[in-house]
Amino acid sequence: MTTNPAATQSKYTFLSLGDSYTIGESVSDNERWSVQLAGLLRKNDVDIADPDIIARTGWTTAELQDAIKASGNQKIYGLVSLLIGVNNQYRGQSQNRYQTEFRELLQTAIKFAGGKAGHVVVLSIPDWGQSPFARGRNQKQIAAEIDTFNAIAQQECKAAGISYIDVTPLTRKASGDTTQFAVDGLHYSGKQMRQWAEAALPIVKDILKQ
Repeated sequence: MTTNPAATQSKYTFLSLGDSYTIGESVSDNERWSVQLAGLLRKNDVDIADPDIIARTGWTTAELQDAIKASGNQKIYGLVSLLIGVNNQYRGQSQNRYQTEFRELLQTAIKFAGGKAGHVVVLSIPDWGQSPFARGRNQKQIAAEIDTFNAIAQQECKAAGISYIDVTPLTRKASGDTTQFAVDGLHYSGKQMRQWAEAALPIVKDILKQ
C-alpha cells in the first residue's frame, strides 16, 4: 500500500484501488491517473489529498481483495476509485468469477467510503489490444472480451449505485500513437492517463459537492 502522509491536512482523502493501470506501471508517480485527478481537483478548488494506493501490476480481482485484507487498512475516505479486471481477462478467467469477485470489491470500496456508494467511482478496463505489445495477437477477440467484462462491471455499478466512467474508447483511440504508451509498449503514458483523469473530473466534482 502506498500512502500519502499529508492526507490528514486536506478536506477530502482518496483511496485508489487496482492493478498496473492504477499503480502506473512504467510511468512516474505523478503521472498516475489518480494522482493527476487529485491535481485537477485541486485546480478546481477541491481540497483533496493525493491518493493512498493499493495496486500492483498483474493483480486480478481476487488478488486485489487479498491485498486489501492484508494491508489492514481501516481508514474511511472521501473518495474511492476502482479499476480492475484486465488480468482476469488476460488469464482467461470466467465472466462469472469476475462478476462475483468484482461485486465483492464494490462492497469493499463502499466500506472504505464510509458506506456511501455515491463516493465510489469505477473506471472501465482499458483495451490493451491496441497497444504495441499486442501486435500479432487477435485484437478483435481481446476487444470483445474486454467489452464483455466491462459490461459486467457497468451492470454491477448500476446495481450498487456507483458511478462508472468509460475510458475504454480513449484507449482505443490511442492505437498507433506511441506517445500514448509507456516505454514498455503495453501500459499507458501519463498523457493517456491524463485523459482518464479529465473524464473523471466532472463526475468526481459533483460527487464531492454532495
